[in-house]
Amino acid sequence: MLHVGITGGMGSGKSTVCSVFAQLGIPVYNSDAQAKWLIANRLEKEMSQSFGQDIFENNVLNKSLLASRAFNSKENTQRLNDIVHPAVGQDYLEWRSTCKAYYTLKEAALLIEAGSYKTLDKLIVVVAPVETRIERILQRDSISIDEIEARISKQLSDEERLHYADYVIDNSVTQSLIKQVIAIHENLKGLSNNA
Repeated sequence: MLHVGITGGMGSGKSTVCSVFAQLGIPVYNSDAQAKWLIANRLEKEMSQSFGQDIFENNVLNKSLLASRAFNSKENTQRLNDIVHPAVGQDYLEWRSTCKAYYTLKEAALLIEAGSYKTLDKLIVVVAPVETRIERILQRDSISIDEIEARISKQLSDEERLHYADYVIDNSVTQSLIKQVIAIHENLKGLSNNA
C-alpha cells in the first residue's frame, strides 16, 4: 500500500480535494483535525506548561486563547509544532496500520515544514491564488484578514511547495477538480498494483 501526503496553503481547498478522494474509497487522515483532538484530549499537560494553565477552562481547550499565544511569534509557533507534530506522527502511524486500500492520504497544512513528507511515498500539492484562499477562509472562519495574512505569511508559498510535489492540483476555478483527482487516483492505483 502506498502512503500519500496532500498539502497546500491555508484555504487552498485540501479538505475539498480529500473529500473527492474519500468518495473514491480512499482512507484520509486529517492531520489538522487530529492535532486539535490530540491537543484537547492527550496533550493537556504539555500545552498548559508551554502556553499557560488558563488555555483550559473546566478541562475544555480555549482555542482562541491558544491561537493568540501560539501564533504571536515564530518561537511560540515552533513550540506548538514541537509538541503537536510528533504526537500526530505517532497517531497517523497507528491509523494507517488499520487501513486497507490501494493507498492512504495524509492531509496536513505543514507536511513539508514538519518534514513528515519524507515518510510518505508521494506528495500531492493543492494550489490556488492567494486572493481566492483569503476569500474562502473569510467565508469559513471568523478571523480577520490581518490574522489570515499573518498565518499565510508563516507558511511556505505555493512556489516553494511545488519543489516537493509529485502531483499538483490546481484548485482555482479554471480547472476541473474532479478530473484532476481522478487522474491522480488512477495513477496511484497503478503504482500500488505494480508495487
